[in-house]
Amino acid sequence: MEKSRSSPERNTDDNHKNTLLDRLHPTSKLRQSLKFRQRFILPHSPSSSSTPSSSSSSSSSSSSVSSSSSSLSSVQINERPTTLNDIFISVKTTQKFHEKRLKLVLDTWFQFAKDQTYFFTDTNDNELNKRTNNHMINTNCSAVHNRQALCCKMAQEYDTFMESKKRWFCHVDDDTYVNVPKLVTVLQKYNHTKDWYLGKPSLRHPIEIMDRDNPGQKISFWFATGGAGFCISRSLALKMMPHAGDGRLMTVGEKIRLPDDCTVGYIIGHILKKQLTIVDSFHSHLEALWLLRPFDLDRQVTFSYSKYGEKMNIVNVPGFSNKEDPTRLWSIHCHLFPYLRECRSLQ
Repeated sequence: MEKSRSSPERNTDDNHKNTLLDRLHPTSKLRQSLKFRQRFILPHSPSSSSTPSSSSSSSSSSSSVSSSSSSLSSVQINERPTTLNDIFISVKTTQKFHEKRLKLVLDTWFQFAKDQTYFFTDTNDNELNKRTNNHMINTNCSAVHNRQALCCKMAQEYDTFMESKKRWFCHVDDDTYVNVPKLVTVLQKYNHTKDWYLGKPSLRHPIEIMDRDNPGQKISFWFATGGAGFCISRSLALKMMPHAGDGRLMTVGEKIRLPDDCTVGYIIGHILKKQLTIVDSFHSHLEALWLLRPFDLDRQVTFSYSKYGEKMNIVNVPGFSNKEDPTRLWSIHCHLFPYLRECRSLQ
């Protein structure tokens, strides 16, 4: 079948592949520097990201979040741009979702980041371990969906990232689709040698909890929801080590009695006093995904899905039928990369 394809069709496919590879792995330092200057140094602003603080938020609360557009001046033109190889992507999962969720991930966006993506689960799975080239990590954490198990997995995600020596730690859940080229583009705006905590909160206000060190008092902080994904620079991850390294993240989570993403936000926002930078192109199942429009999908970094009763909370994108693709993640994949062989039937 492949031999019968016309030469123009093969050339088109090659052009698409070369364009994608150029976005993931910039190969020419001079060419990339020129692109970088044009996209990020010229005095026009990219689409700004809004902060989640309302007009009634206190100054102390709103000061712990910032807009993603504030990052532009932090990147130096003479610094090597971040590529896909500089990113560590961790996917948190559990045994019961290996078949239902992980195979969808492996068939879609994982194909663009095979060497950079690791899966943190709670059991051995020889078949998936083979498909991921030994990137399935059995954490031996509980398969129960509680804060102890979630923090247990996050602690191992963090420790594995620190061993990788990579620039960026990006966490997502197993029901998340990652637009890999866009993730690389977004991270190129930020300097990994500075302290960056990138993500999107699911609340319009900072979370407030009791201060267990000072009974009767409360503390508040912002956290990026794990369902949308978040990224942490190596500089900030190094500062987290006394509180998160070697399993200490679990101890902190147990102290504040909150799950993994809240615990990461507590360490960064409350203990280290670092800001969460809101990136609106991260999307979780906790927001109204049907409001996203197909013409804007290529600008987004992550997508998810959920079901509330009989109603599906999904991205409204044309493509495969709802029966074939109830989560719409396959349709998103083919909307973003229509030239892929598995997507040609939709053209």
